[in-house]
Parts: sequence; structure tokens; C-alpha cells
Amino acid sequence: MMNKDNHLAPKTLQEAIKLFSDDLVCINFIASLRWSDGIAVCPRCQSKRTSFLQTRKIWKCLDCKKQFSVKVGTIFEDSPIGLDKWLCAIWLITNCKNGVSSYEIHRAIGVTQKTAWFMLHRIRVAMQTGSFEKMSGTVEADETFVGGKAKNMHKSKREKKIQGRGSVGKTAVMGILERKGKVHAKVITDLTQETLQGEIKERVKVGSKVYTDEWRSYQGLSDEYIHEVVCHSIEEYVRGNVHTNGIENFWTLLKRTISGTYVSVEPFHLNKYVAEQTFRYNERKDNDKGRFHKVVSGISGKRLTYEQLIGYETSF
Repeated sequence: MMNKDNHLAPKTLQEAIKLFSDDLVCINFIASLRWSDGIAVCPRCQSKRTSFLQTRKIWKCLDCKKQFSVKVGTIFEDSPIGLDKWLCAIWLITNCKNGVSSYEIHRAIGVTQKTAWFMLHRIRVAMQTGSFEKMSGTVEADETFVGGKAKNMHKSKREKKIQGRGSVGKTAVMGILERKGKVHAKVITDLTQETLQGEIKERVKVGSKVYTDEWRSYQGLSDEYIHEVVCHSIEEYVRGNVHTNGIENFWTLLKRTISGTYVSVEPFHLNKYVAEQTFRYNERKDNDKGRFHKVVSGISGKRLTYEQLIGYETSF
């Protein structure tokens, strides 16, 4: 059933549309990425004694007798949407520089806007990467706030914002960037020393150079790192090699995507959008084919139900 040639992802959207117009090609392509040795694994008993039922386009386990499709155990599970549409949606969101909205997906592949919105969130889950090696060398750390502009807020929130420091009604995001390397970013609950330094200690090797602004929560990093500070309060942004311009450029890309493509993002969903932009930044040197291949390779073991997405279930 599976052919190693199907590991070769299409190079363009036009090639993707042509290639994935055949159901068996879609199944073969995904199966070859899920089961690299060419043998489907039963999701119930993990047996490799399986047989492909050509007429039904599913597998049957010869041990537990369970039947399963290539969608089981992936972001596609329980979705009635065809794999041809799923794969084209993955191509679009993976390779659009500033993201793609659910309305664009809705028009492009012929599903409802609500369905497209759900699909995009599932794909963002596949884009989330696990832990990677700790950063080293020269590292920049910074935090930002993401949220609506004051003019778009309800009067009560707008008044609080004017009275506060500009972060009322917004969500805090922390980022750590290794120069000439990758970035890690996530939504955080507060800007305390415990939270900010905890993220740095988890992601950065002891002894590395860490550049931050003068925010008080970064005080004390010099015990384990070579910590240098730029004082934005006195309009100091670069001092020799000491600056946080790299991570601030990432914030610009993130906010441009959110405000330009998605318009507004609920705080509950923000981490998924941050993960999307993080993936796009970290894979910026790859080509369209490579990025698409990596996202499809990450579909297994990641489920997102509609109840989880809208907050009825919180454990995912």
C-alpha cells in the first residue's frame, strides 16, 4: 500500500491540489509519514499485523479485529472533511508569510467559515513543537502584550487602560531568541521574577550571554548567566552587541500577523497563534515543501475536539 516515493511532498500549491485530488494518494502520503517502516500500527493494541481493505480505504487489525483509518490518532480524527481539503489547508497556513484567515480557507476549499476556523486551530496544534535543545551563545529575552487597541475596547475597559500602564486588557507573551537560531515564545500569566527567570532557566544553558531590558524581574540573572541590560527608559536601544532587537522584530511579525490577518484573537486561543508564528520563524530558512512536510509529520498524537477549542473541556 505505502510507497516511499510519497515521502516527496509537492513543491507548489498547484502540485498539492493535483496530487491530493486522489483519496488513495492522500492516504498513502499520510500513512508513509506516520509509519515510516511501511506497516500500519493498530491504535488499540499496537499490533503491526494489519491488512489494508482497498474497497473501504481503511485497515483491519488481524489481532484485535479493530478497523481504523489513517485519521485515527491524528488532528484529523472524527473529521468528516476529506484529506484533500485538509492537506491543501495545511499547505496554505504553513506557507503564507502572514498567516491565512478562516474566511480565506472557507472560500478556497469550499467549507463553512466555522469549519475552516476549527481546521486552522487543529493545524496549529500540529505546528506546536516539543522541547528542543537548550539555547546557548547569545540569547535575547523580552516580553510583550497582545490585545486590542483602546479605540476598539468597551468604554469600561478603555478607561481602565488609560489609567493603567497600557497593558490592561492585554495578554502577556514572553519570548527567548537565540541569535542566528530559533525562538521560543509562550503566553504567560504574569511578569514576576519567578515566571520570567523560570522560562529562561528552562530554555537557556547556564553560562550563556542573556540580553534583556531593565525590567526588575530580570535582576539576579547574573548569578548563572552573563547578563547585560539595555535601558529603554533612557532611550538606549543598542550598546555595542547588547540589544534585544531580534526578539523585538519577532514581536513585530507576530503582531502584524494578528492585526493584519486575524484582526483580533481571544486570549484563550492566543498560545496557538503564537505557536504558529514561532513555527513560521523557526522554519524560515526552509522551503515550502519542507515546511509542509514537517507539519504533516507532526499530526500524530495530537487531538483537539471542538469542546476543548471553545473551552468546554480544559484538559488538552
